[in-house]
Amino acid sequence: MKIHEYQSKEILKKFGVLVPEGRVAFTPEEAENAALELKKGRYVVKAQIHAGGRGKGGGIRLVSNPQEVKDISGQMLGMKLVTAQTGSQGKIVKRILIEEGVDIEKELYLGIVLDRSESRYVLMASSEGGVEIEKIAAEFPEKIFKAYIDPMIGLASYQARNIGYLLGLEGKVLQKGVKFMLGLYDAFISCNCSLAEINPLVITSTGEVVALDTKINLDDNALFRHQDFMELRDIDEEEPLEVEASKYNLNYIKLDGTVGCMVNGAGLAMATMDLIKLAGAMPANFLDVGGGASVETVKNGFKIILSDKNVKGILINIFGGIVRCDRVAQGVMDAASDMNLKLPVVIRLEGTNKEQAEHLLKSSRFSFTVASNFQEAASKIVEIINREV
Repeated sequence: MKIHEYQSKEILKKFGVLVPEGRVAFTPEEAENAALELKKGRYVVKAQIHAGGRGKGGGIRLVSNPQEVKDISGQMLGMKLVTAQTGSQGKIVKRILIEEGVDIEKELYLGIVLDRSESRYVLMASSEGGVEIEKIAAEFPEKIFKAYIDPMIGLASYQARNIGYLLGLEGKVLQKGVKFMLGLYDAFISCNCSLAEINPLVITSTGEVVALDTKINLDDNALFRHQDFMELRDIDEEEPLEVEASKYNLNYIKLDGTVGCMVNGAGLAMATMDLIKLAGAMPANFLDVGGGASVETVKNGFKIILSDKNVKGILINIFGGIVRCDRVAQGVMDAASDMNLKLPVVIRLEGTNKEQAEHLLKSSRFSFTVASNFQEAASKIVEIINREV
């Protein structure tokens, strides 16, 4: 689950990570009052959306007094902010963060993420703060410093100290940097994060180590441990179809293609999308209905897929291990009947009661195309869509 910058900073503060003082605001008047409370000579007005690159899109502004804060906030609230991460559709700004200005002497990068190839968390740092880490890794890989973390020990002080040396920190600044890194790791583990990124991490003119901009993603699978985190969720920042799918406990991610996919099992779903692309089309979604998909689950899956106006055809690829194929077939027919289905549907079923399921589908009043294998199913749905276009 993604959360806003101001929310991530509130979390980090609890673990001793230094962040600028700030207030969230939803109206220009609230923004002005926030500036008056802060009583600083300079302020930063920051749009709060779930995407990076806000500065380049006009979503971060430096101002000098509360009246300017109010004026800029009025311009920013309600604007469509387009960044490299939002795409051309952009995101509407509905809340802003008013922060104290910071005198920056040096900008760095710091982040913690899971390195799946190593099966360990890794602390990454770079002297090139304020720039996309992917760009640094591609153009200047020698400027990326890493410390792999033993899960039984956690981030060791000597590892944090070594990263600090590599970043060029010395004396008291190094000590503060080590404390910062250890605090960040504690927050990451305690809150079950999947990503914690500080970009930029700044050294101020007074030698403080401050998280100027923060990004935290929380592991959805661990949210049951943190019931209080659910109030941090901003549904307005999420894809509406993904929000709808979550109501039915469906694992759904919207994509940009035209072939709607309904599959049971994440691995099978990924392979299905690969075959669709190899056949010459693009998947419109990732949808894993789960190993024990019921008739109701299949119907809800259809509802979500058909809500995407870009979908021109549907590919159903089910392996009946736990779930029976005939039950899936019945769910498909019920959904098609309830929703007056008109799009072409190609179905590949394998496993328990496969023959009964294929008989049900072929004898139904719908013109389902039943494929005998995985590759044939992908080829047929792409062929049908191309023919109808």
